[in-house]
Amino acid sequence: MTESLAIRKFSDLANPTRFLAIAERVLPWLAGLCCLLFALGLTLAFTTEGDYQQGDTVRIMYIHVPAAWLSMMCYSVMALSALGTLVWRHPLADVSHKAAAPLGAAFTLVALVTGSLWGKPMWGTWWVWDARLTSVFILFLMYLGLIALNRAMDDPSRAARVSAVLILVGFVNIPIIKFSVDWWNTLHQPASVIRMGGPTIDAEFLRPLIVMALAFTLLFFTLHIMAIRNEIWRRRVATQRRMAARLAGRGD
Repeated sequence: MTESLAIRKFSDLANPTRFLAIAERVLPWLAGLCCLLFALGLTLAFTTEGDYQQGDTVRIMYIHVPAAWLSMMCYSVMALSALGTLVWRHPLADVSHKAAAPLGAAFTLVALVTGSLWGKPMWGTWWVWDARLTSVFILFLMYLGLIALNRAMDDPSRAARVSAVLILVGFVNIPIIKFSVDWWNTLHQPASVIRMGGPTIDAEFLRPLIVMALAFTLLFFTLHIMAIRNEIWRRRVATQRRMAARLAGRGD
């Protein structure tokens, strides 16, 4: 019974009209909770003491780390959407990964920029071509390539299939980013929050970091749902224009 209910709910989301109705109800709550978490997270981030070694530059972590997490999570969402396009033929799957690509590019850019700002005082340089930084930069280029591909192809269904294949092929970069600090000798520190032995970061820094990570996650889902909604509207307008042009041509 539970499984059939979940399948039915998943099928309901395949209906664009149904999805728009759900989005209208969910978005205000998501946006409101996102703002509250950002207010709490930023308050904690600026009221905690600086690190004894890094000083106040440690506060960059509260932006950099969530943005880095979201850069990978966004691509994972796109990979699931790509499977929905190629395997389950979900009508909104291609809309989902198309809407997520600009968000992923934005989060990845924020991670790269804040990482450089954090790296300069810590490492003495803005950038090094080590495994972690290089693989994240490749991820950023992949996002840009997918955005360009979606805009270059006029046929949405063909663009969706090609993009889905490329997304799944490119997913190999996600575990490389995650485990690059373990597989190779890099300047980037190893995982200190999500690790087998538990977090190694002090609780004073961990609390605002978790709150900011939740805030960034809700920001992604809020913007993602809004982008899907806008893409549905855009496609409906494009369809109506094509129908109007076809009727006008018949009238002539």
